[in-house]
Amino acid sequence: MDRFSVITGDITRSRTDAIVNAANSSLLGGGGVDGAIHAAGGPSILAECRALRTNRFPDGLPPGQAVITRGGNLFAAWVIHTVGPVWHGGTAGEAETLASAVRNSLIIARDYATADPPLRSVSFPAISTGVYRYPREQALAIIEREIRAWLAENAYPERISLVLFGRHE
Repeated sequence: MDRFSVITGDITRSRTDAIVNAANSSLLGGGGVDGAIHAAGGPSILAECRALRTNRFPDGLPPGQAVITRGGNLFAAWVIHTVGPVWHGGTAGEAETLASAVRNSLIIARDYATADPPLRSVSFPAISTGVYRYPREQALAIIEREIRAWLAENAYPERISLVLFGRHE
């Protein structure tokens, strides 16, 4: 059984233990995937994000980094928030920042494999392909490469999905 799948759907409805939020540095919600997750998950996600800003990231979450909150009203018990790169033509380290966002999200997922509730499956969106304008096919290639490399060397998470929302994200 392949531990990685690419599906089309709404990540906020994913039947998975965690979803990855393509967040902005503020962690306080935004448009696209970020706004949809905050809207579907309810106010508890925003409250946890505010606490993260106050206690750990007063200047915002840096691109390529990731943090975790509970999932609020989502089916997913957890939300891993990561900040992808803004596209500047591929000359400002965007590929490595995107790869770091994926890897750091997977590190958190692995570290929460034995949490309560356990995090054994995670769904990713097409990070940075919306308002951050990263070319979709390039971003998807990096995300898939990082996920497959991770799965080749790690037992957790057990299943990873890349959830694509129609033709634009």
